[in-house]
Amino acid sequence: MNLKELSAILGLSPTTVSRALNGYPEVSEATRRRVLAEAKRQNYHPDTRAKRLATGRAMTIGHILPVSKEHEMVNPIFADFLAGAGEVYAGAGYDLSLAVVRDEDEAEAYRDLARRGTVDGVVLHGPKLDDPRIPLLRELGLPFVVHGRSTDAEGDYNWVDVDNRRAFARAARHLLDLGHRRIALINGLADMDFALRRLFGFSDALAERSLPVEDRWTAHGEMTETYGYETVRGMLEAHDPPTAFLVASIIPALGARRAIHDMGLRIGDEVSVVIHDDALSYFRNEGTPPVYTAVRSSVRKAGRLCADLLLQSIAEPNRAPDHILLEAELSLGQSSGPAPRLFRQRKSR
Repeated sequence: MNLKELSAILGLSPTTVSRALNGYPEVSEATRRRVLAEAKRQNYHPDTRAKRLATGRAMTIGHILPVSKEHEMVNPIFADFLAGAGEVYAGAGYDLSLAVVRDEDEAEAYRDLARRGTVDGVVLHGPKLDDPRIPLLRELGLPFVVHGRSTDAEGDYNWVDVDNRRAFARAARHLLDLGHRRIALINGLADMDFALRRLFGFSDALAERSLPVEDRWTAHGEMTETYGYETVRGMLEAHDPPTAFLVASIIPALGARRAIHDMGLRIGDEVSVVIHDDALSYFRNEGTPPVYTAVRSSVRKAGRLCADLLLQSIAEPNRAPDHILLEAELSLGQSSGPAPRLFRQRKSR
């Protein structure tokens, strides 16, 4: 099928269909989505080579993945984000370019992309506090969208984020309302911006009840299953252990659940757990009610929104930066319950 045939099916002009597929801002959102849906149904694939010649664009979006022994990007959350973004790229005739580099080589990788002109824009992942990549991309003139935000970063920029502070305040209030007063936070790496916002939300909720944030019950680390297991196991083995855990991802929550089981305790009864759940494709929090009480958001949706925003910025270079703040809703599950009247530490069997 060619563009003219697709246009006839839609009852739109080829120009309108082409602009919708390429993310031009003068096409309404309703029309663009209708065109993308029909293109998918008809298995229509734009001629990328012709589009590159006609527009002078690379028709490619870049994602650079820094990898070190202490980094949170290599996980199912990143895969789901790419799946969502890829849907939008494919519908608009764009390719996705993924580069895996050492942390110390990341800045040069962005410079290389700009120098060679192989991408039309990039998505920046895992922003940190005052992230130096933001002024670098602005200096290079590369259109970009940040998945998340960077506290203290200068200047305005495109971003899509979850309201992490509000989400973790809501989760902590849920546990407080259940009577818990010894609540632990199992958080991400301390220099990640999302982890700071989640700590602030947790602190907000405790301060409302005149409770301090206990250092001994606050952990920061790479969000792996092992981190969840070892951290929760260590806290449960200590004197006067927490009765509830607020865990920053479903992945370390799996480790937390294993640690609770190994200690001979019942989750949701003797120990409560609330998680941040990204509604992942292959780590689903399922059941009626779900296994975990969670503040839920869709990282796949965030991927689609980032891609949409970036393509709009590419199509309209003078467009003012935009911000999309998503809410995470509290979903009650089996893992949280009233604080136990008497919490007795048990040895593993």
